[in-house]
Amino acid sequence: MIKINFILLLLFFCSISLFAQTSNYKNMIGFKSENDAYLGSGSDRYYTNGLFLNFRHALNQKNTTGRVEKIIGEAEIGQYIYNAQSGSVPDIKYVDRPFAGYLYGAAKVSWYLKDEQIISAGLNIGTIGPNSLAKDAQELLHRVVGFYEINGWQYQVKNEIGVNALFEYKRMLIRPSENADFSLATQAIAGNTNTRASVGVLFRAGSINKLTQSASTNSRISNTDGAALPKKEFFFYTQPALNIIVYDATIQGGLFRDDKGAVTYSPNRLVYAQEVGVMYAQNRWTASFSAIFKTKELKSQVRSQQYGSASLSYSFGH
Repeated sequence: MIKINFILLLLFFCSISLFAQTSNYKNMIGFKSENDAYLGSGSDRYYTNGLFLNFRHALNQKNTTGRVEKIIGEAEIGQYIYNAQSGSVPDIKYVDRPFAGYLYGAAKVSWYLKDEQIISAGLNIGTIGPNSLAKDAQELLHRVVGFYEINGWQYQVKNEIGVNALFEYKRMLIRPSENADFSLATQAIAGNTNTRASVGVLFRAGSINKLTQSASTNSRISNTDGAALPKKEFFFYTQPALNIIVYDATIQGGLFRDDKGAVTYSPNRLVYAQEVGVMYAQNRWTASFSAIFKTKELKSQVRSQQYGSASLSYSFGH
């Protein structure tokens, strides 16, 4: 009898362990870092650094319509830092792009439809200028890692609060095989800090899931009873995109300010971007690395820009 009880107890714990390994998670916390140094360029120019911390939660889906597979809410805090052609310029005449930062908090909700369409809406509120703490963040980073002394932030754009609305739409275009697909990615942002639109096509190749259960769309979590973990993903991706720039306060200064800063410019209205990367996701963990190349955001730029992006996310909470 003791043997039978032991075997039954062992089977019980094995079944719990198996369920814990196969049932999906409701939450995800993630960190992303972007820096031009990741590509070994040895420079601090233009978009030079970005740090972002986000939390995602899959909402309860009992009241969703038949078309909706899942709904995910997201909160994020982040900071963008922009330099001129260098983080240390000897004179104002070398400021070919304004020194600027943007510090913000954001919220977004995404609806994932069963036919692999994704609709997202969000809002971010933040500040440009000295209140963005970009100068302090870059000087601290350079002190910690032993980089050169910063000079040029005395020319940065002036303070202004920013409020920006976000809308995104993505959908599957074609999946010629189970290991490759093409999807549409569009975005529109409207606000006093950033007003622009973009359209691109995402190509994925490798071990991929559909768009409603993929690391590429931050949709590996869910809040459906009995939902299983999405299968492991490991794929290469590339996304060319065309951006239409209407207003960029990190280039033009605050929209509602007369005194916008020591140096401001008008942006190029069309900017082409190409992202190439690799992404891995299994069980709780998701990781990615990519390289982003952009044409000049303004005519005064000495060179075009490029930077690397690395992210790591952890899922939890059954």
